Amino acid sequence: MSESPPTTPVCYRHPGRETYVRCTRCDRPICPDCMREASVGHQCPECVDQGRRSVRPARTAFGGGTAGRHGYVTKALIAVNVLFLLLSIASARSGNAAVGGSGFGGLMGESTPLTRWGAVYGLAPPGFLPDGIADGDYYRLVTAMFLHYGVLHLLLNMWALWVLGRSLEANLGRVRFAALYLIAGLGGNVAAYLFSAQNAATVGASTAVFGLFAALIIIERRLGRDISRIIPILVINLVFTLAVPGISIPGHLGGLVVGGLMALVLAYAPRGRRTLVQAAGGAIILLVLLALVLFRTAQLLT
Repeated sequence: MSESPPTTPVCYRHPGRETYVRCTRCDRPICPDCMREASVGHQCPECVDQGRRSVRPARTAFGGGTAGRHGYVTKALIAVNVLFLLLSIASARSGNAAVGGSGFGGLMGESTPLTRWGAVYGLAPPGFLPDGIADGDYYRLVTAMFLHYGVLHLLLNMWALWVLGRSLEANLGRVRFAALYLIAGLGGNVAAYLFSAQNAATVGASTAVFGLFAALIIIERRLGRDISRIIPILVINLVFTLAVPGISIPGHLGGLVVGGLMALVLAYAPRGRRTLVQAAGGAIILLVLLALVLFRTAQLLT
């Protein structure tokens, strides 16, 4: 009885291709197109994918993903703010919407239909849309942080966002940084609603930016880094806020306080239940802000 000649192994994914190379993990034959370099030998695509799923993704010191070092959220926030300014200028159809208003010696832009639609104020001032936050326009507490009075107003805030945001996003990760930014901005707008005159209109990303200042100090201190260069910049901005007419003092200080509180939650959550504590802390801050908004609304309507 004659023995059958030995057959040449073929790739398990490409039966028409002969090969003598085998996956070092599952021992299946693989052709050159299916080879994936491993620490020892080569692996097939399925074993490589399985290995990737079994490896925990790298995390930052505060539980975020390392993709935050690319600054995608910071760049997206800047893009959204720029887009809103372009829409604001288009809504006014006037050059004064970009520059030539009353603030900063006439360098800031004037109000536009879009800023009037999205600004924080309690009850409608003369010339504005009929409804304020107390009338049910609660969306203003969010939209105001993406609107600006002209190019100079935008540039000042976006420069600060670019400088502060990239560092914080790299340390916190994308999701936690986005939550910090939005909660700080919301906190500043709630403070403006609480403590400003009922018909005083407020817009600008500076509510969130001041929260980022506080957060950067807390995060850097938690990491054991030197914060001596950050404190003077914050002090200068606080003096600027108090000295220049037309700036929302409650908005800036409110953003600073709420951003600092959120940063404390993110920085000092216990490692074992970090994500749960961070999410719960953010939710508690949001609930307190909601309660303050309802309190102010009831106050204005009585």
